[in-house]
Amino acid sequence: MISKKACVVLLSLVILTTPAFAATIAGLQFPDTVNVAGQQLILNGGGKRTDYGIGVYVAGLYLKQKSNDAASIVAADQPMEVKMQITSFMVTPLNMKDGFEDSFKKSATSDLAPIQSRIDAFGTSFKGLKNHDIFDFAYVPGKGVEISRNGKLVNTIPGLDFKKALFGIWLGQKPVLSSLKEGMLGK
Repeated sequence: MISKKACVVLLSLVILTTPAFAATIAGLQFPDTVNVAGQQLILNGGGKRTDYGIGVYVAGLYLKQKSNDAASIVAADQPMEVKMQITSFMVTPLNMKDGFEDSFKKSATSDLAPIQSRIDAFGTSFKGLKNHDIFDFAYVPGKGVEISRNGKLVNTIPGLDFKKALFGIWLGQKPVLSSLKEGMLGK
């Protein structure tokens, strides 16, 4: 039989090692904070991406401090992350890759030719994608966008210019979905 003191210690350990969840976004739990490049980032906001009325993913934006200034977020050379969970069994690696390629083109504010090879490399990050996979797109200044799937690093795409194009998909002047942009900005 476990003593009362041992139960309290055990319960305390469980509470301290369980991530704190700040928000439920479209029915999914998102952590209050994440760590990128040794810096703690806070959940700024999030939303659901749909295509033809079908949920594709739910995403949350993490920043050093809350902001609703999309242009500044996209331009910033500081740690930030988009955490994205796939929410449909209909999403395949190919249609995710193609969807992101279309989104890069739609949201582009300049010629994509200089970063096209990196966009192509980014598309390979979705190999083996399955429903409920969680992707982290963490921008690390001087290094690039680190892409993790279910906590495992799968790719790193260098360059602030690539980060601006990627985050512009969600937060640019022509976002993939206006309601997702507003949600990520905490509006």
